[in-house]
Amino acid sequence: MTTLVLGAPLSGWASSLDEVPDPVFGERMMGDGIAIEPIEGLVRAPAAATVIAVAPTLHSVTLRLEGGIELLIHVGLETVGLGGDGFTALVAAGERVDAGAPLLAFDLDSVARRAVSLVTPIIVTSEGATVRLLVRDRLIGFGEPLLEISVAGQIVTDTARADDETTRSIVVPLAHGLHARPAARLVAASRMHDATLTFEAHGRTAAGRSMVAIMALGVRHLDELTIRASGTSAAAAVEAIATLILGGMAEAEHSEPVVQAAVLVVAPQGTILGGVRAAPGLAIGSAVHFAAASIEVPADGAGPVQERTALELALATLTARLATASGVGAEIAEAHRAMLDDPALVDAAQSHVAQGRSAGRAWQLATAAVAETLQATGDARLIERIADLRDLEQQLLSELYPASATGALPALPENAVILADDLLPSQFMALDLRRVAGIVTVNGGPTSHTAILAAAAGVPMLVAVGAAVLDVPDGRTVILDADAARLDFDPDPAALASAVDRHARSRRRHAVDVETAQADCRMADGTRIEVFANLSSVEDARLAVTNGGEGCGLLRTEFLFLDRAEAPGEDEQCRAYGAIAAALGDRPLIVRTLDIGGDKPVAYLPFPHEDNPALGARGVRFSLARPDLLDVQLRAILRGVPGDQCRIMVPMVVEPAELLAVGAALDRAMLAVGRQDRPQLGVMIETPAAALLAPAIAAVADFLSVGSNDLTQYALACDRGNPATAGRIDALHPAVLRLIALAAEGATSHARWLGVCGGVASDPAAAAILIGLGVTELSVTPSAVPAIKAAVRRLHLTDCRDLAVRALACASAAEVRALVPAVIEEAA
Repeated sequence: MTTLVLGAPLSGWASSLDEVPDPVFGERMMGDGIAIEPIEGLVRAPAAATVIAVAPTLHSVTLRLEGGIELLIHVGLETVGLGGDGFTALVAAGERVDAGAPLLAFDLDSVARRAVSLVTPIIVTSEGATVRLLVRDRLIGFGEPLLEISVAGQIVTDTARADDETTRSIVVPLAHGLHARPAARLVAASRMHDATLTFEAHGRTAAGRSMVAIMALGVRHLDELTIRASGTSAAAAVEAIATLILGGMAEAEHSEPVVQAAVLVVAPQGTILGGVRAAPGLAIGSAVHFAAASIEVPADGAGPVQERTALELALATLTARLATASGVGAEIAEAHRAMLDDPALVDAAQSHVAQGRSAGRAWQLATAAVAETLQATGDARLIERIADLRDLEQQLLSELYPASATGALPALPENAVILADDLLPSQFMALDLRRVAGIVTVNGGPTSHTAILAAAAGVPMLVAVGAAVLDVPDGRTVILDADAARLDFDPDPAALASAVDRHARSRRRHAVDVETAQADCRMADGTRIEVFANLSSVEDARLAVTNGGEGCGLLRTEFLFLDRAEAPGEDEQCRAYGAIAAALGDRPLIVRTLDIGGDKPVAYLPFPHEDNPALGARGVRFSLARPDLLDVQLRAILRGVPGDQCRIMVPMVVEPAELLAVGAALDRAMLAVGRQDRPQLGVMIETPAAALLAPAIAAVADFLSVGSNDLTQYALACDRGNPATAGRIDALHPAVLRLIALAAEGATSHARWLGVCGGVASDPAAAAILIGLGVTELSVTPSAVPAIKAAVRRLHLTDCRDLAVRALACASAAEVRALVPAVIEEAA
């Protein structure tokens, strides 16, 4: 047994942690200890120690004391938001200090004016330590006995675990830090390793298997993060996790909506409320107020055993229900399932149950504590995740007390514009979307999960409008123009007539587009242009067929390989490819071989650290380095996709030799499965090298397809995952168009067809230029098929070729885009 008495690190009023108005400290989530309301601006070492860390914002310091005991001294509450202003670090990590040595200095008055509180928690963060307060509820001077800490033996430290512990610090490249989605992926990745993982940032530590704790670190773009692992596979675990984060965690694939500031404008004849666009579109309808159902929750339980059983049953039922989600809601449901499985949240609830609270009240208390923690980070994206916590709380309470819920959404009229304080994802999914014209909320954010659902469903949505929207009377006719970020709740006749006309024209155009979408796509002069769809699931395939997709121009097979503990086997892949092929009927299916690396890392296939993963072992390079994975995938494709429907496409090709190597692997796979008919084998033109070598590549390829997203970032030297350069990326830049033109010339020289499967293919304004350059197949998002077909049918090939020539002579993307409207208007 080791016992250590600590002196007070600063002078002030000593009190129990119970009195600290912050759940992280007050509920001892980080450990036990004491708090001091300081009367001086200097923190000193309470005993001889080694400095483990000083927070980047200088508001806290972590020490390792005798016996391996770790101690956190955190000056004030929510002081991380001050960014270090008012603080001075007097030591650095790694320093050895004696008792009484100055650690941190701070401007008492300046910090007090801006912080929530000056109260300074002093926390023993080591597991297995017992803390006894030697003083409380009185003024204490520096050095006076404060705490007695006892440990049974030596707490294992980094030095003691040197043989099986690995630590690595990285700078987090994610544009929005470790918010819910990457936090959930880190938890999943942590579970794949035989190691105990922790993450450290801002002087705080999070267990690797706690999504909530990882989010609560408040890690933002370019923050430093320390990854620590102990156990038999510690080194591999740290390397895999670091690679996952440094690779971008596929965050670049999630585009951000344009955020417009909220405004309030009083118009001459009516009132207009401004907000932030969450989902685009125009809606005209009747205002309908929505308030969440009220559920009566008893404070006290019927006994810990009974309440614990009730909570576990409700959690299991809700988890099983979330597992049935599909489409866009599946990813959101997965994030919710990760929260339900979070040990920090569940353990906190069980702790409250053990203290006599009902299961429902225990969950409310646990959720509230986490919500306050996220709020304290000041990070807008993390704060938006509070809505997910509230959503789960409502769903769980409904499972626990189904008979006590009162209040519900009223019967909706046609073209209802929902007005609410906020709308949770589960509430959105319960709406009859056939009657919903739009949604307006007092709070919420443009990257919330409800906003994602609304955009996917085509429901215009405006958020952060403010409380004034709740004063709009039920039944009032309103105009919701999400694109202009405004709600007119008392439109004059002229404004209403104009909006009705715009809305009617848009609906007529869409209806005509959908009605004619099933027919083959031919230009006004009869030229055949194929319009395919980019797919990632069976649901995507069904939607593509419904919208008139003529086939699949890109099946992203990565969906089978991500967020799991090991690579899918041949039979699993075969079933998945076969299901998508069946959903497409006899339409062509172009399956892209595995494209991981870069912005799509996989935890169980660790890549060595790369300073620039976008230029590293990704796409075909990885497949050729792992022939075991390539062979399995090729056999699965050949078994799952029949006859002429089957086509295979290879990503990130630079030169013909790479395609020939994949072709040899395809021949081996055909022999292994006994298939005689060799499917078409094509390449993606995603690198300037491939465009320049297009004639040589086309000589050995059956078709070429431009991946405009990567081709653009490589051509313009702009990382599409970097906020500083992403705004400069435009596939209609003349430099990119010239590379596409070279690819078209190369394809034509060997009578191969050229398609485009990148994001630019879904842009109606780009279709004319691409066709003019020689593109004969466009592969677009499933929802864009009707609009793209309609746009192409209005074009003439000669006009498109003339437009392409003029576009290639431009000096910027802006000049190119300025050419397009005239051609589109003439065609219309």
